[in-house]
Amino acid sequence: MGMEKISDAIRDKVKTEAQDIIGEAEAKARERVEKAKSQQQVRVEAEREKLTSAAREEASRVLARASLAARQELLLARTGVIDGIISRAQKTLSEIPPAESAPLGLIREAVRTLDAAKAIVYVSAKDISTVKKLVAQDKELAKRIEAVKEYDCTGGVIAEDTGGKMRIDNTYDTRLEMLLPRLLPEIGRELFGGL
Repeated sequence: MGMEKISDAIRDKVKTEAQDIIGEAEAKARERVEKAKSQQQVRVEAEREKLTSAAREEASRVLARASLAARQELLLARTGVIDGIISRAQKTLSEIPPAESAPLGLIREAVRTLDAAKAIVYVSAKDISTVKKLVAQDKELAKRIEAVKEYDCTGGVIAEDTGGKMRIDNTYDTRLEMLLPRLLPEIGRELFGGL
């Protein structure tokens, strides 16, 4: 019987040791599983934050592109309106009847500004005959103007000394170009001031 007790004691001891080893192994396994779960959660959170950050950045880029496109469209629309106004002004100037489009005031101003005794006057094709008549009727101008020639413009006059060294441009086209830099900001404020 002594042997049986020893055998039982050894078995109990082995069993206890086995249970302790299994318990330790299970505890270590649970710890590893918990640690792995914790690390996985950290990785998932990091990946989620990375994706969220990338999505925010992409949304910001899309918004910036849309905003830029909207500003460009608005600028194009404003430019179109202003170009239309300028185009209508040029069309109106080109449709002025010859009797009104070659005013003596512009001719006198241009010729008077020249230091030369004689000048050549350039006007639009539609104004040549009217200007020739006006010059013929004005003795002072008739003395100063040697010739009236055609020039491609909407109206007004260019006066040039006979040597071609000095030229005074009083055409409507040039005057409009000179006025536009001053008028465009005003037109813009009037039309688009609140936008």
